[in-house]
Amino acid sequence: MGIGYVYFIFLRVDFNSMKIRKADTKDYPRIMEIWESSVKATHDFLKQEDFELFKKLIPNEFLPKLNVFVIEEDGAIPAFFSVSDDNLEMLFVDAENRGKGFGKFALDYIINTLQIYKVDVNEQNPQAVDFYLKQGYQQKGYSETDGMGKPYPLLHLEYSINK
Repeated sequence: MGIGYVYFIFLRVDFNSMKIRKADTKDYPRIMEIWESSVKATHDFLKQEDFELFKKLIPNEFLPKLNVFVIEEDGAIPAFFSVSDDNLEMLFVDAENRGKGFGKFALDYIINTLQIYKVDVNEQNPQAVDFYLKQGYQQKGYSETDGMGKPYPLLHLEYSINK
């Protein structure tokens, strides 16, 4: 990647210690641990029945149809993301590792290497909305429901190359 060090407010993030690799099915249990941890920390709007549904669908229906990547640091996997042809579909960081630069590291790869600029974000997740807006994304659209027709409004965001 060649990013080197980035200094956030009082936090030094060493991107050189992070690696991104393509995930395979043996990573799915850890991916689901990350997903569950992150969702519990950020998706307080999600109904328990939908949480359980997504927990079943993600490893069996969604991940096999997407390009899935994990971020590794010192042999651990603190984050993962998945993309379709032109959309960032998921980006989750384990709750214990939030704020350590893994999301920014992933976005750098997604934007600059994969050249994927779109993401849909739950409107009810202000932390995620704020994260993407601060990274240079702009709202391009809105949906009242998510992709499964559930009552979780989505903001359709796109990265602006000319911030």
